[in-house]
Amino acid sequence: MFNELPTTRPSTPALDKIDQGVNLSQLSEEELLALPEELRSYLLFSAGQSGGHFGAGLGVVELTIALHRVFDTPRDRVVWDVGHQAYPHKILTGRMQRMNTIRQAGGLAGFPKRSESDYDTFGVGHSSTSISAAMGMALAAAREQDPRRVVAVIGDGAITGGMAFEALAHAGDVRPNMLVILNDNQMSIGRNTGGLAKYFAKIWASKTYISMREGGKRVLKKIKPAWDLAKRTEEHMKGMVAPGTLFEELGWHYIGPIDGHDLPQLVQTLENMRDLEGPQFLHVLTMKGKGYSPAEADPIGFHAINKLEIKPNLEAGDVPPPPAPALKKVKYQDVFGQWLCDMAALDDRLMAITPAMCEGSGMVEYAEQYPDRFFDVAIAEQHAVTLAAGMACEGVKPVVAIYSTFLQRAYDQLVHDVALQKLDVTFAIDRAGLVGQDGPTHHGAFDISYLRCIPNMVIGAPSDENECRQMLYTAYRHPGPAAIRYPRGTGPGSLIEETMSEVPIGKAVLVRPGQDIAILNFGALFSEAMKAGEELDATVVDMRWVKPLDEELILELAASHELIITVEENAVAGGAGSAVSEFLARSTNSCPVRHIGIPDQFIEHGDQGALRTAEGLGEAAILQAVEAHTSSKSLNVSPLRIGSTIQRQS
Repeated sequence: MFNELPTTRPSTPALDKIDQGVNLSQLSEEELLALPEELRSYLLFSAGQSGGHFGAGLGVVELTIALHRVFDTPRDRVVWDVGHQAYPHKILTGRMQRMNTIRQAGGLAGFPKRSESDYDTFGVGHSSTSISAAMGMALAAAREQDPRRVVAVIGDGAITGGMAFEALAHAGDVRPNMLVILNDNQMSIGRNTGGLAKYFAKIWASKTYISMREGGKRVLKKIKPAWDLAKRTEEHMKGMVAPGTLFEELGWHYIGPIDGHDLPQLVQTLENMRDLEGPQFLHVLTMKGKGYSPAEADPIGFHAINKLEIKPNLEAGDVPPPPAPALKKVKYQDVFGQWLCDMAALDDRLMAITPAMCEGSGMVEYAEQYPDRFFDVAIAEQHAVTLAAGMACEGVKPVVAIYSTFLQRAYDQLVHDVALQKLDVTFAIDRAGLVGQDGPTHHGAFDISYLRCIPNMVIGAPSDENECRQMLYTAYRHPGPAAIRYPRGTGPGSLIEETMSEVPIGKAVLVRPGQDIAILNFGALFSEAMKAGEELDATVVDMRWVKPLDEELILELAASHELIITVEENAVAGGAGSAVSEFLARSTNSCPVRHIGIPDQFIEHGDQGALRTAEGLGEAAILQAVEAHTSSKSLNVSPLRIGSTIQRQS
């Protein structure tokens, strides 16, 4: 048991053999039994050096070892769901020496990634996809008459997603040769049902029982009444001592629950199940944060960590860095959380919904204050949105707190169940824009693009914390579907007014009057727009609303300026800038428009601020857009002055 993160590299002789190319199946029994402790210690050490997700990984150390011991990976396919738990897998598959680069620009991805390793058979980051993907692989193997095996590892949180059950039902009907392992760390599904369950799990996983079961099946299937009776008897027996009846009814052969930290039992069970025909389901009980006492005591708080701060050695003459200035900045998620509590106190019709992101969305205090008006629907985004639609039909005021990339998973429900019916649902869209180390599966790059094409939607993009609070209030008061998008992390540190007042929908604010160039900012990049505006003596507008646009002001600016630049932290394709260009094209106004936003590509992981700079989402990019225009057009702006500014900032 570890009580703190190691600051020096631990001794890992067995693990080092694996890293040097020795196959897990070649380890002696003694080395195999020593491997979990070594892998756990190295995971803790590397997580301390780089930060990242590690609680889930600690819980699947033995399971990961057993999988790579029993199965011929990567020829046999192992698909990890979400991928938070895949750090041990990365360490065991040739990436041990690069773990200190994880989630950093140019380093290892925080999730399995096909281009990173042949062992990463399916790229993930969102949940509940593993069973579908593994089933596709199993069916492809059957078509090719390839005997390779396919395994999906899914957590008890991810299996609550509707997509997982769609795949379970389909596989139970089609019956591919595949194994699903439910990693139950007791965060979502009930605790172990007792000693009797463990006893029967051992029996059901034994070669003797499996042989008798398969032999009996071949004989009794010829006598249908006898087969039906035998099948029902087995299901009722399992239902008395284990939670596997549901999976049996879906057509899966269920075994479990077994101890996910008993490596010899895991190896034996997987060896017994490896070559079975049809869909197999193994239920494994683990502990999130296993082996690290702070994470065992607080599995939610230690889901992920920041890298350790190395303290200076004063005795050796190290000079401590100056203390960082105290910044009183509030995270946008906490701005939302406070607004939610304040709004609920004013209106008892408010109901808050989230798909398993209570902590990340800043809803903990609300959930404690209003437990009867809080609904965490687990990882079921489609259900969350249609649940809100049903509430709105009955006069309730639902607020759906959801990450930008997670709302993508409920797009049909957003269109048909909410917008088509003009239902009064407020969407608080967190993590809009580039989020940093979680990379392309979590960057909120597309929500403006996919929302603004939907009729009846109102879309807001606040530029600071106070505007976020007031626009949330406005969206809530609007009698129809409305979405407010805001970024990960903190804002500029604006004073947040306790009083809530409505922001006129579709009206922008001209913040800085200027000449020749008008910069229209949508959302969190406002400070960059202002810096460029000062440099260029340009007009700067806080647009606030993407839909509806302030068309009157845009026409005035187009008539009085020689160039319009739009700024947004969303994909340029179909984004807010596109909306401005489309409007001006309809109005037959010929003022040229240049767009600053996320380019037409998936952005990799890295530091949030560095990614914004690298992808051209700052002052320098605005100045470069002006310089590009002035190279072919005659504007009253000095190209030399702009160029020197770009050079200085680069």
